[in-house]
Amino acid sequence: MPTIFTKIINGEIPCHKIAEDENFIAFLDVMPLAEGHTLVVPKKEIDYIFDLDDDLLAGLMIFAKKIAPALQQAIPCRRIGVSVIGLEVPHTHVHLIPLNTMNDINFTREKLKPSQEELKATADKIRGLL
Repeated sequence: MPTIFTKIINGEIPCHKIAEDENFIAFLDVMPLAEGHTLVVPKKEIDYIFDLDDDLLAGLMIFAKKIAPALQQAIPCRRIGVSVIGLEVPHTHVHLIPLNTMNDINFTREKLKPSQEELKATADKIRGLL
């Protein structure tokens, strides 16, 4: 059964897309830890990041690296944090999270609940800086 990310990649579920190429997609997390929290996902459905072949793993990080400067410019912060957890959706993904403190990347804290309009505005701002 396809994951929620595969359904997003296939256009079956809408998303606030930041960028896409033939192998990867980046879109906003709908339950973010911080404004601009972006998920970077390979289009190939592989559960565990260390099961990716070397080229796909390297490509995933290079794709994420292209997103990070625009994200940091759109959402002023000290750093863009990178996290790979891999327990919540069985499809490899990297979290890019604007950080000002260590607590900003604490996944046990309450998530934000932005409206669709707020997500669209954030995605537009980030895309405009790519």
